Parts: sequence; C-alpha cells; structure tokens
Amino acid sequence: MKHIIILGDGMADLPVKRLGGKTLLQSANKPMMDRLAREGRCGRLMTVPEGFPPGSEVANTAILGYDLNRVYEGRGPLEAASIGYEMADDDLALRCNIITIDKPRLGDGNSGMDGVIVTHNGGNLETEDGDVLIKYLNEKLAAPINERYGFERVKFITGIQYRHLLVIKGGNKHIICAPPHDHPNQEWYPLLVKPESQNAVHHAGSIRLSPEETADLLNELIIKSQKLLTEHPFNIERAKRGERQANSIWPWSGGYRPSMETLMQRYPQVKSGSVISAVDLIRGIGHYAGLKIIRVKGATGLADTNYEGKAEAAIRALERDDFVFVHVEASDEAGHDGDLELKLKTIEYLDQRLITPIFNEVSKWKEPICMAVLPDHLTPVEMRIHVGQAVPFLIWYRGIKPDDVQQYDEESCVAGSYGLLRHAEFMQTLMAIK
Repeated sequence: MKHIIILGDGMADLPVKRLGGKTLLQSANKPMMDRLAREGRCGRLMTVPEGFPPGSEVANTAILGYDLNRVYEGRGPLEAASIGYEMADDDLALRCNIITIDKPRLGDGNSGMDGVIVTHNGGNLETEDGDVLIKYLNEKLAAPINERYGFERVKFITGIQYRHLLVIKGGNKHIICAPPHDHPNQEWYPLLVKPESQNAVHHAGSIRLSPEETADLLNELIIKSQKLLTEHPFNIERAKRGERQANSIWPWSGGYRPSMETLMQRYPQVKSGSVISAVDLIRGIGHYAGLKIIRVKGATGLADTNYEGKAEAAIRALERDDFVFVHVEASDEAGHDGDLELKLKTIEYLDQRLITPIFNEVSKWKEPICMAVLPDHLTPVEMRIHVGQAVPFLIWYRGIKPDDVQQYDEESCVAGSYGLLRHAEFMQTLMAIK
C-alpha cells in the first residue's frame, strides 16, 4: 500500500455569519472531497500539542508523526534546510518576513507614533523583488553590524516571496517573537522581540549572545530596516502607484539545528518518499524527514498556484515512491487576508484541480493507494490568524469499509469512525493501513 497525504493549509474554518452560519468547507463546491469522505472514513485530529503555537511548522510536523517536545526548533531551521543553508551548531536561524506597516520608523528616535502591521506578506511580494531587497539589506544593514562585531554576525538569505531567512551567528533562541500573521492591524512596536528569560545560561566571552542581547540586536535590525526599505526604489515606485510597500523585516520562530529521524527510520513500510510544496517551511520539514523535495514550476503558495502541475508531480512521485506529501498553501494565505470569496475558491481549486485528477489516475492502478486529505490548522477568515482546534480528516483506499459521514467538513467529521486522534496518532493510523 502506497500513501499520499494532501494537505490544504489553513483550509478549516469557523462558522461564518455571511454564509448562514456555515463554515467554508460546508459551503464550498467540493464534490471529490465529499465523495472520498462518503466512500472512506473520517475523523478529527488535534494537530497542535499543548504549549505550542498553532503554526504550520508545529502542525505539519505533528501530522507526520513527530513528537514536538523532542524535535521542535521553530520555522527558521526548517526553512534553512529547504533553501540549502547548512546550519552550524552556533547558528540561530529565524524566519524573516518582509511585511507592510503603515508608519515605518524613518529616524532613530522613539516617537510614540508607531502604526500597525497592515499585512504579513509585504503586499504579496514576488520572489524576484524579495531577492533584490534581501541583497540590499545585506549590504546596507548586515554589513555595518558585522563590521562592528568583527565577524559575520548577521546574514540575510533569500527564500520565497516574502518568506526569507535571517541567521544570527551565536544568537540565543530563548526569545519571544510575535508571528506577524497573528497580529494584523495591531501596533507593531509593542510586538518587538523580548528576552524569554533573565536567567538563561550565558558564558562570558563566548560567541553566543544572551537572550537580552539577541533581542536587542533583532530589534535594531527591525527598526533600521524600515528606513532603508522605505528609501529603496522598489518601494518608492510602489508608493507612487498607491500600492502596499514592503517596508519592514519581521524575524520570528528562531531555533538551532534540529535532530529528527527520517520517516524511513520510523516507518519500515516507507522505503522512499517525496514532498511537494511551494513553501520553504514544508520543504524543510520534508528534508529532515528524509523526503525528496519536488519543485513544481508555477507553484506560488497563493491562489494562483499550479494545481495541475502539483497533481501531475504527485502522480509521478507515487509511481516510484511509497509516500507522498502534497501541501497547498493557498487557503491559509486567503484566510490571513480575510478574503472569504478567495478562500472558498482555493478550497474548490484544491478539490477540482488537484485532488480530482490524482484520484482519477491512482484509482485505476492495480497497486493500492491510500489517500488522506486534511488541513493542518484553522485559519478563520473572520479572525485572520491560526487557531489550534481539531481539524477534519478523511482516509480513502479501495476496499475500505465506509462510515456514516456523507460530506467532508468540520461538523460532519465529528461523527467519523476514527473519532478524535491526537498528534502522532494520525500518522500511526495511516501507516497501519497496509
């Protein structure tokens, strides 16, 4: 039995008044998901362990069966792995968004007139433009700071679109960072980095900074980036056109190099596997899980992603591999933007343009295929943040005995025969299907 997980990031939601009290999964036209739920079996899954943030880095790692208490190091190290940056033992890697704020700091003083985070994505920044801004920040922001320290303390590395990497040599992970997507329309200044503990072990004279020193350095980078980015020709032209400016960095979710067993070491039935995603974070999880990273031309992480290309890549991967993980980011981004109509479309696109062609092909194969569909967390359009409640899932394979669930959504799956699973139990259940 081969296995494929198809994950719609942030696809689950809460009841929406504009939809008559229904969720988006209840309202969307998704005939294939409903068919798989009707012919298969369903349940719900708690993807976020207690004490962890309800982010994709946590939820997707748990879905793949890992104990977060043992392996969690934040998004930064996972995204570093995805883009091919090999972390040293003394590196602190942080996810570094380029975001939009409405009142950037243009001087060194604390004016008390700071504005809010408008969007976590820099106005849907394109990768090519992000690369230009990251190189500019290395030259104008990182280089002077590195000269002050006498070595390369700070390094920005280009990722995808607005999602980039910040590496602090000797940085301390015991800091509190606010994920920008969790704080839309909130004042940014009170959300600056804070030390986690005043009592963290720190050895004088070592390269490793204290939590307080790390927080101070990161906040210096954030504030200085705002003036530099506002003055860049890219943002000057955007301002002239009345478009959102990519005018501040925002580092968060930092950690050290993680230690994870591969899925092949954990599950003997998985001899080889692949991950398909446009998101560095998911590719990084896949890297540490021992999966081959498949890059699909036109995969953007947004609603305009290449669904058909991902479907074709998944089919080809299943021909040679035992396990395939297909991740689609679009619903999460629409949820963060609070765009109800777009999020509905992303659910329907996932159903009709990705799940349907995969099912139509693999259901004809002699070799049995087990398909699972689920989100990683809720991203409610009326809240615009991640919510760590249980998510609905379905499992289908030829010959499975169906339960009584007739359609795939948050409410219907409560009655599913798998009941409520927690964390690694989903992957254990899936891998037990042989």
